[in-house]
Amino acid sequence: MTDGGNGPPERADLETRLGYRFKDAALLVRALTHRSRAYERGGSQGDDWERLEFLGDSLLGFVVGDWFFRRDAEADEGVLTRRKQSVVRTEALAEAARRIGLGEAFHLGRGEESSGGRDKVSLLADAFEGVLGAVYMDGGLRVARSFVIRHLGSVLREVLGSYEAAEDYKTRLQEMIQARAHQTPRYAVIGTSGPAHEREFEAEVTLEGKVLGTGRGASRKQAEQAAAREALEKFEKGEEAL
Repeated sequence: MTDGGNGPPERADLETRLGYRFKDAALLVRALTHRSRAYERGGSQGDDWERLEFLGDSLLGFVVGDWFFRRDAEADEGVLTRRKQSVVRTEALAEAARRIGLGEAFHLGRGEESSGGRDKVSLLADAFEGVLGAVYMDGGLRVARSFVIRHLGSVLREVLGSYEAAEDYKTRLQEMIQARAHQTPRYAVIGTSGPAHEREFEAEVTLEGKVLGTGRGASRKQAEQAAAREALEKFEKGEEAL
């Protein structure tokens, strides 16, 4: 998508890769224009992708956060934040931009062009956010959300799956105990505290009446996971044996 070459065939190819057809083609051009190119052309503020990048960055955080929030009712703020950061990191956005071919469509100044700007990780990530901002301005939140899921869906699912695997202490504990003792641990809530809207649960995990671990959480599931985690830590430290 070179300067002066924003004709239908080339733009149509890019829009096919984006998965979105722009009603206002100027938005797409702006989302792909680096400030070095806008400066060389004597453009004014807003002729490059920086304002759209700002908007896209905000949208990206919202859409990714919302996606994780709706798929795990038990995850606390810390877990949700770490998941979001894993998806919106610069490297992940740059890789998505490469798959789309955004670098080939950049409008760059001579300095950025000569220094390999089309494959710079930072510029690719910025442009991804800029295009997202442009998609939102042109089509609204629903299509912006679809754009994020289309191009970052594999990363979202990978992060969700890896965190679930890492945090499923109950499964890990059960597999270990069954392998060593051919038995199944039991869980029980042994106490609750706090007002109804901020209830905290305390749970314990036992084996043949012996307490292996206890834990607290904002839900029964979280408390049981915490108890299983403590039990695993004790086994790893040699404090417990089967």
